[in-house]
Amino acid sequence: MEIQVYTVSGLTAEIKDLIEETFPPVWVEGEISNFTHHSSGHMYFSLKDEGASLRCVFFRQHNFRLRFKPEGGMKVLAFGELTVYEPSGQYQLRIAELRPVGIGELQLAFEQLRAKLQAEGLFDQERKRPIPSFPAVVGVVTSPTGAAIRDIISVISRRCPPVRIVLYPVRVQGEDAAAEIAGGIRAISEWGGADVVITGRGGGSVEDLWAFNEEVVARAIAECPVPVISAVGHETDFTIADFVADLRAPTPSAAAEFAVPDAAELLAGLKALAIRLLRARQNRLDYGWQVFDSLERGLSPGRLLERYKYLKSQQESLTRRLCRAMSNILEASSTRWEGLRHQLAALNPAAVLDRGFSLVRTPAGEIVRDARQVAVSDNLEVTLSSGLLGCKVETVQPDVEKLKVPGLPGRLHPPRAEKKSGRNK
Repeated sequence: MEIQVYTVSGLTAEIKDLIEETFPPVWVEGEISNFTHHSSGHMYFSLKDEGASLRCVFFRQHNFRLRFKPEGGMKVLAFGELTVYEPSGQYQLRIAELRPVGIGELQLAFEQLRAKLQAEGLFDQERKRPIPSFPAVVGVVTSPTGAAIRDIISVISRRCPPVRIVLYPVRVQGEDAAAEIAGGIRAISEWGGADVVITGRGGGSVEDLWAFNEEVVARAIAECPVPVISAVGHETDFTIADFVADLRAPTPSAAAEFAVPDAAELLAGLKALAIRLLRARQNRLDYGWQVFDSLERGLSPGRLLERYKYLKSQQESLTRRLCRAMSNILEASSTRWEGLRHQLAALNPAAVLDRGFSLVRTPAGEIVRDARQVAVSDNLEVTLSSGLLGCKVETVQPDVEKLKVPGLPGRLHPPRAEKKSGRNK
């Protein structure tokens, strides 16, 4: 019996044909692992359960319409064909459609984008800008044939007719609607003539409103240099555009009311302010006349004379008080001056010389206070109360006890204490 021998390539090719011809396209449920989104746009991952793992490939031409982002650990339903990747000899699922399990595809895409933009801070209240109180131009990005633009025009024309409305017509649903809406917002931003922008549409299904859940629209709203009001669907409808916009309006009509003031209310307010201004002016005039009448009565001859007498008596009283104060100050200053003069006179060295004392200096000008400062034959200068003496030292006695001053009892300094004997007398 002849043995059939296969090459690796040949066997792999037969297995590939067998699998692809035997198995029709199938739905497979599993958990995503080892997910990779290649730069080419292709997605590679595995589907696994408790007992096995299946390699999967999701080519770019099929996954570009995917609304959510596959992630590791996500449970999904995958529809595709079984095939064999010949270079590695592994079978795999070539996916044509992918759905999340347990949550709708659109809802999952909504939650993923919301979490992403919230993490970037696009929903933060700190970046929300106030809507201008008196806009001159309102830019509107919506369908030119929908009910939304009719409601916006009707409300703005009724509330504040002078405001201009500039419409950038776009499709608000369908495959390219998101790109058109984002382009319209950017076009109005580049134009620079609008004070506020309204973007939105009337009510519809989740699929109808989906263009306002696209990331490109959210980015355009966040980058718009003027405040943006989002008005998508009805009051119960929420989109990503609502979270990014500076203000969310429940309906297009409400957006128009938020965008412009009510001219009738403004006119009523102006009338009320005018009335208050007239009353304030009249009150001011009445007060002025009252002051004038009071001054006129106060300027009568009798009142002026009384006022003159009163002021004159006040002046005389103040003059007397001032004279007394000045006299007291002069007297106190004179007494103090005399005391200082006597103190200075007592400290004057000339007064000491007048009392019979003299001042002895060496030729170098040093004052002699102790006999030990000079020697025999030294020349000294003696200053008297009147005149100078040139003297020559003949004797020096440094140990002589201090002399008594004539006319004064006792010594100039206290006597030395006498030593007592050890025996009691």
